[in-house]
Amino acid sequence: MTRVLVTGGAGFIGSAVCRHLVQDLGHEVVNVDALTYAANRSSLAPIENSGRYHFEQVDVRDRAAVDGVFARYQPDAVMHLAAESHVDRSISGAQVFLETNILGTAVMLEALRAYRDSLSAERADALRFLHISTDEVYGSLGPTGLFTEETPYDPSSPYSASKAASDHIVTAWVRTYGLPCVISNCSNNYGPYHFPEKLIPLVILNALHGKTLPVYGDGSNIRDWLYVDDHARALVMILEKGRAGKKYNIGGRNERTNLQVVERICDLMDAMAPKDRSHRDLISFVTDRPGHDHRYAIDATKTENEIGWKARYDFDSGIEKTVRWYLENRDWWEPIRNKVYAGERLGTLK
Repeated sequence: MTRVLVTGGAGFIGSAVCRHLVQDLGHEVVNVDALTYAANRSSLAPIENSGRYHFEQVDVRDRAAVDGVFARYQPDAVMHLAAESHVDRSISGAQVFLETNILGTAVMLEALRAYRDSLSAERADALRFLHISTDEVYGSLGPTGLFTEETPYDPSSPYSASKAASDHIVTAWVRTYGLPCVISNCSNNYGPYHFPEKLIPLVILNALHGKTLPVYGDGSNIRDWLYVDDHARALVMILEKGRAGKKYNIGGRNERTNLQVVERICDLMDAMAPKDRSHRDLISFVTDRPGHDHRYAIDATKTENEIGWKARYDFDSGIEKTVRWYLENRDWWEPIRNKVYAGERLGTLK
């Protein structure tokens, strides 16, 4: 594998994948991104001047444009991350989630099918496509148990339903057309370059500015947290070693309630950016999100054993590194807070 086409490479996880491929592994990357509100080309600054990095502003729903990218760059592999991903935004505006996550995936698969047919038998056999999905397709867990690759799908939000549909489309294209596709399902990611509407960066920046720290419901909802660089490593390893037609779960084995996450950030802010009172005093419980799943937790045993991947960060080390990054990188997030998203509540029903 030498040239990888990455869709959504200007997003949070996509940019981490691009940086890992170019900086750490020396691969060539073609970043295909429509540059919607959550994309940020400055997240690619560490590699943008590399001769191994290329950028194409293309919407994955545009079949002709996608075909053109395949024809120009002749990639060896595809990592499909382009997606609308924020649950709250899907509640108030589901249409773009259906179009990008479902139709966009179908367009990519059809373009891949045509591209594969143009290759030599040797290159066609080596071609790989990794579809990056989420644990939210599985729905909500009770107080015990873990999501495995065999867990039935039971999505609760427009976002998770659109990702579940895209997963099913990938599986169908594998079975019907023999496409060399693999699916990964990950737990909640966090880390540097995360768009600040998501919980962790929102809490860090609100705390820094002395603003209220909103916690949905009673804060008891549980998530399994995965540091984004660990996820990027896992994705590349699955692309290289995963079996076509199979699914691989990726999780950090770091379950925390939302309230525990917020309180840990507050304690780190007390140490790194102290004010005259504890940042915990800023916590405010707000009306819960509609259809809010209570608990997610990933069993990553298959990925760990078959792929050979292990997370390097636990939550304590990862969240400390994340808080410090936001405090030291105002030039990345200040334009977003000033011009794109100022921290307002999203996803409420009218």
